[in-house]
Amino acid sequence: MPPVIVHGIAAGREPTVTTSPATSAFGPTAGRVVILCWIAIILDGFDLVVLGAVIPTLTGGAMPFMTGTEATFIATIGLVGMLFGALGIGAATDRIGRRRALIGAVGAFSVLAALCGLAQTPAQLATFRFLAGVGLGGCLPIAIAMASEFSQGQAGRAATRVMTGYHIGAVATALLGLVLLPLTGWRGMFLAGALPGLALVPLMLRHLPESPAFLLAQGRRAEAEAIARSQGITLTEPETGPKPSMRTLIAPGFLRTTLAIWLTSFMGLLLVYGLNSWLPALMVAADYGLERGLWLLLLLNAGAICGLLVAGQVGDRIGLRRATILWFAAGAVLLALLSWKMPVALLYPVVFLTGALVFSAQVLVYAFTAQRYPAAIRATAIGMAAGVGRLGAIAGPLIGGTLVAMGIGHPWGFYAFAVVGFLGALAMCLTTSPRR
Repeated sequence: MPPVIVHGIAAGREPTVTTSPATSAFGPTAGRVVILCWIAIILDGFDLVVLGAVIPTLTGGAMPFMTGTEATFIATIGLVGMLFGALGIGAATDRIGRRRALIGAVGAFSVLAALCGLAQTPAQLATFRFLAGVGLGGCLPIAIAMASEFSQGQAGRAATRVMTGYHIGAVATALLGLVLLPLTGWRGMFLAGALPGLALVPLMLRHLPESPAFLLAQGRRAEAEAIARSQGITLTEPETGPKPSMRTLIAPGFLRTTLAIWLTSFMGLLLVYGLNSWLPALMVAADYGLERGLWLLLLLNAGAICGLLVAGQVGDRIGLRRATILWFAAGAVLLALLSWKMPVALLYPVVFLTGALVFSAQVLVYAFTAQRYPAAIRATAIGMAAGVGRLGAIAGPLIGGTLVAMGIGHPWGFYAFAVVGFLGALAMCLTTSPRR
């Protein structure tokens, strides 16, 4: 296995890592860790999207479980929990470690997903979704930080490939919705997402190591060396220098980029959660029908998977900043096209391409963040980007729900989302590239 050499740290900068061209984001060095992070994100994606898939069932029928207003509130309160999770767990990860935080987050949201399936009232469901959101919000920044640190030199590919798990989980949600909803109702959907997570926790306890980059940043060199040997990584003695802290995010060299990343993440997550929560309802409003709306939700996330595989390679080749701007702008154009009522033969490819661009644009933001900040505050930086972005995730379902409730979800919902995409591209233009 080719060695990876971590060079010295000077003036508070993160270790630089040289990798062999043969080492890939899923190669021998990263392999097991990246796969475990990927599976965690699959479950994260399933639990995040499941509410959007079951909202029509929860609010429809002769005896609906809740009203549309209650469904909007539950979707929103879950995202508020994710806001707290991303901010709190992301920052804690740079203190307690990637491994412990990720295992705790997966276990927490899996147990609470099962409780969502057992809820007897809308108030209980709202409570469980809020608490599950805390775990869900913390899972993403930890997984991206770990994947990036075990796949140095290919930050774009590592982050985007791990995040394909989110959309695989979303695709699984749409497929299970078509199968399980007629058989078990909405409760079976929540339980289907909980069981794999509970099975994953023991595997992570056994096979998930701590990040050597985190251990080095904490001054725990002996532990870092032990893990590095098991992963085929060679570490050199780091030089002394100022240690990065939370204040680094708003230091003069980072402030402009930090604020621009937060604004871009706000726009990106507004699109991701707005579309995943309300695309079926928007398509029902456009007279495409509920069943076709679920298939379009599946197609949207299938497109996202393909888009992520391409986006990471493009980002590593032309620069993550440039790729993010391009992806947001092109996604905005496609969202504007969806405002037109079009034949189904044209609708399907447009939705697929929209998912390929819009959803992978947000993951490129995370990849850029992981590349831009030192290891000692990497999880904090990603967590803050995701946490501030959760405000957009809250706004997205609110915008979609409000427009649907007003009876103008189509076309005005897509007009609104297109404007958001263009604003995301403009915000990313304000960032600066990492110093080499």
